[in-house]
Amino acid sequence: MELRAELLKSIWYGFTALDLEKSGKVSKSQLKVLSHNLCTVLSIPHDPVALEEHFRDDDDGPVSSQGYMPYLTKYILDKVEEGAFNKENVDELCWTLTAKKNYRPDRSTTTVLPEKDAFRLWCLFNFLSEDKYPLVMVPDEVEYLLKKICMAMSIELNCVELEDFTSQDVVQRNGFSVWGFLEMMNSGKITRGMDKDITSMAIEEIYREIVGDVLKEGYLWKKGQLRRNWKERWFTLRPSSLSYYSGEDRKECHGNITLDGNCCVEVLPDRDGKRCMFCLKTLSKTYEMSASDTKQRQEWTTAIQTAIRLYVEGKTSLHKDLKLKRREQREQREKRRLDKEEELQRLRALQEEREHKLAELEVLREAQKQAQVLQEQDEQKRREQHEQLHRTLEIQLREAEEARASMQAEMVLKEEEAERQKKRIHELEEMQKHLKEALQLEIKARMDEEAFRYAQTGLLAEEEERMKALMALQEEQEEYIVKTQREKQELRQEMETKSRALDEAQRQLETVRANRYRVDQDVVAAQRKLRQASTNVKHWNVQMNRLMRPIGPGEKRPSLGSSYSSFPMPCQRDPGLRLRPRAEGKDEESKENLDNGAGCGDEKLLSQASNGEIDIP
Repeated sequence: MELRAELLKSIWYGFTALDLEKSGKVSKSQLKVLSHNLCTVLSIPHDPVALEEHFRDDDDGPVSSQGYMPYLTKYILDKVEEGAFNKENVDELCWTLTAKKNYRPDRSTTTVLPEKDAFRLWCLFNFLSEDKYPLVMVPDEVEYLLKKICMAMSIELNCVELEDFTSQDVVQRNGFSVWGFLEMMNSGKITRGMDKDITSMAIEEIYREIVGDVLKEGYLWKKGQLRRNWKERWFTLRPSSLSYYSGEDRKECHGNITLDGNCCVEVLPDRDGKRCMFCLKTLSKTYEMSASDTKQRQEWTTAIQTAIRLYVEGKTSLHKDLKLKRREQREQREKRRLDKEEELQRLRALQEEREHKLAELEVLREAQKQAQVLQEQDEQKRREQHEQLHRTLEIQLREAEEARASMQAEMVLKEEEAERQKKRIHELEEMQKHLKEALQLEIKARMDEEAFRYAQTGLLAEEEERMKALMALQEEQEEYIVKTQREKQELRQEMETKSRALDEAQRQLETVRANRYRVDQDVVAAQRKLRQASTNVKHWNVQMNRLMRPIGPGEKRPSLGSSYSSFPMPCQRDPGLRLRPRAEGKDEESKENLDNGAGCGDEKLLSQASNGEIDIP
């Protein structure tokens, strides 16, 4: 399914490139050519009749992408076998179709990328783009890709230019399109005018790492399996295999190590004149390798362990796994952002509700004041009525006293009326009592409402404290990110310093080795001369002893014609005795004879002495 999704991304560009009118439809003749080319690069048989049969209801009209998709799935994608074709050929075919229509850089500028680099960036864009059409890449993925390219060129990413580009309304709404991304790369603002060769090498390295699933590449020393000698090889590590070649051009492959769950990596001690050694164990063999330094050994062992882990987890690509993890992190960040916005909206709603309740409380206070005013007015009216009634009763009583004798009947009526008035007064007092109780209940309800409002205020204060704590945690996280980036920069500078020191030490070591070799040659020559001088001394001592031996009695005396008759024989212990060669040619001949052997030299010198070629002073 992953392979089909990657193929569909490239084919989508090829289909849209054929849509010249941007109507979403392509003619059948163009689809025939596209289908034939796809079958060729995918190494599957092409059936030209199938397209006609599939679209026989629409013989002449164009075909939409939705109509072409069932044919593409049934007759092409369902027949694809992974490993039977080179996906890069498919990408090159679709890039050729879409670049002719959409990729038109300004060739007059010096910052335009070569065609091959643009193709690799297009492939990287397709790999990191979202799985929806039209294909776009979110700004986070663009920043991730640009950081890796800049890191490969050993420069820092120009975040200001990137932010200026991502702040555009089109990018904010829809994301990056591949043509906008290539336009940004061709502007030269991101690469900062770096040499094209450096940029091309960086893009190729990132392309092989992300699209080619290359976890690590580099030179290592490998010990042979048969002759057990060490040779330097170029190693390429992928999630399922470790291949090694003669050189970094990868033309001659010398072996391929299959990685599975039974493999393991171990660090070995230095031996056989090799340092920074480690081994890769499989079920059948153990491969011994040596890195240039400890850092390289650690990187290689970690990368191989990562490849084994991917195999155990059933994953075929490290960067696909990283892409999914980054997408999950973006979704989590988006979810946290939505939760935060929802929380802020809830806080705003609570604030509005609080303000509404405060307004209602003010209304209740105004109503209470009005009720108190009305109560005072009613009380004043009741008092006035009571006073007026009391005055009326007094008047009636005086009238009754004045006319008691004559109006007994009226007195009874007046007394009954007075009783009714008293009953009414009692009822009014009862009503006043009930009204006071109602006012007490209202005051209690208002106090309860005040308590609830204080509790609500406490909850709001606690929520504000939690918001402050959250903001503090975010600031700490940002400071930690800045600190990590600073430490990473310092580590890179320290690594460059150590690399330069290592190069200087290697040059000094080569100089010392050359001096030592010359001194060794001088020592060998001096030893040879010393041996020759020692041999000469021994030889002449022997000759001297022979010549200085005294003649005993009875021995034959030399004749008067001999060359020794005119010279007296020196004593054996005479310190002035020495031998002198007669000619330089004879001396050189005697030295050559000494090199060939002492015995042979003795015989020749005796022969020369007998012939008179050696003088004894």
